[in-house]
Amino acid sequence: MTFREESDSMGMVRVPESAYYGPSTQRAVDNFRISGIWLPTSMIRALGLIKKCCAEVNAELGLLDLRLAEAIGDSAQEVMDGKLDPSFVVDVFQTGSGTSTHMNVNEVIASRANEMLTGKRGGKSPAHPNDHVNLGQSSNDVFPSAMNISALMEISSRLIPALEQLKAALSQKAHEFKDILKIGRTHLQDAVPLTLGQEFSGFERQVELGIRRAASVQTSLSELALGGTAVGTGLNAHSGFAGRVISRIAEATHLPFIEARNHFEAQSTRDAVVETSGALKTIAVSLIKIANDIRWLASGPRCGLGEIHLPELQPGSSIMPGKINPVIPEVVVQVAVQVIGNDTTIMLCGQGGHFQLNAMMPVMAYNLLQSISLLSASVTVFAEKCITGMRANPSVCRANVDKSLYMATVLAPIIGYDRAAEIAKKAFETGKSVRDVAEHETDLPDIPWDHL
Repeated sequence: MTFREESDSMGMVRVPESAYYGPSTQRAVDNFRISGIWLPTSMIRALGLIKKCCAEVNAELGLLDLRLAEAIGDSAQEVMDGKLDPSFVVDVFQTGSGTSTHMNVNEVIASRANEMLTGKRGGKSPAHPNDHVNLGQSSNDVFPSAMNISALMEISSRLIPALEQLKAALSQKAHEFKDILKIGRTHLQDAVPLTLGQEFSGFERQVELGIRRAASVQTSLSELALGGTAVGTGLNAHSGFAGRVISRIAEATHLPFIEARNHFEAQSTRDAVVETSGALKTIAVSLIKIANDIRWLASGPRCGLGEIHLPELQPGSSIMPGKINPVIPEVVVQVAVQVIGNDTTIMLCGQGGHFQLNAMMPVMAYNLLQSISLLSASVTVFAEKCITGMRANPSVCRANVDKSLYMATVLAPIIGYDRAAEIAKKAFETGKSVRDVAEHETDLPDIPWDHL
């Protein structure tokens, strides 16, 4: 491998000749050989969007040469388009402000702009990563803004549509199963009947509320820290800079981003991210409930509940021929558990805001965006590969109702709770149905069984 020499404020650094990044990134690569995990591309795209909008506004304000601004904007667009993805090489476990990833982006954009302008990759002329690409900005306002932008974009474009797809699939099943009577269960014990459609309508409502929760975080995530620079005072930023940049971001994303009402809050805390993760955790808990109930209802095929059939997707055992497992509900539960774990990490990182800056942002960003991505993908698979192809087993549902003890509950208003309990107990002990036992009790009034 051949190298070129570049310098930063600490001295000379050898950088791979083919790399778009520069000395700051190389130092981070050398210092943070921790996990081999990089920030998600959605975060890099958001940083690229910020840099493009900043360059345009700085040119508009007369602070940046138009030729430089256009090259920086074109380079930032390539970042947004994913053309420079291999250049973003900083480990998630890095400086807590995200400065290393931020400088990675600044250096790549400057290097690519220089290549566009001079034919030579790298360097700091004519485009400088700090003086030009980072003009009016700081890692301390850019990185948290990119977190909010990427999260809200992913929630709006991926998670909410996935949840809406799942809701529609569950709604279809609620309608399809509306006339199938089945036994209810509380405390894992038989209870009074309901329809399979009613049971699925509960799942549908859970997802509907999940959509509402996901949408509700828009208000908090829409406030961006841009313009606060180092500590929230806006030092070295033009007074009209932040508002114009954020307006362009809102226009580009079709999302209602606005300048933070208080820059000191926006930079010293990550409460909006903690709130968002909490909403994702609630959605995850709902999905565990739905997925677990569905795999219990499908348990069997002969020795379980067997009230529904799931699509058969793959062999389920390396030793038991013919075994088919509820693999999609299992995937959903595993994803949900990961999201809950991510939320704990985010909660703890949210306490890392000492004085004017939270210093645990890269890990927060990684976990938040992973949660959104995992939920989006698993919910889509749940709808497409499990719910849509699901079938009811009406005969099993009916048989469970017929042999249940629930009729005792229906008898209670007619003959009293205690007498109904005696009949239920006798039915259980003899293995007979409640109706059979009751019809042999000569002192009971006439029971309108056909109307119960």
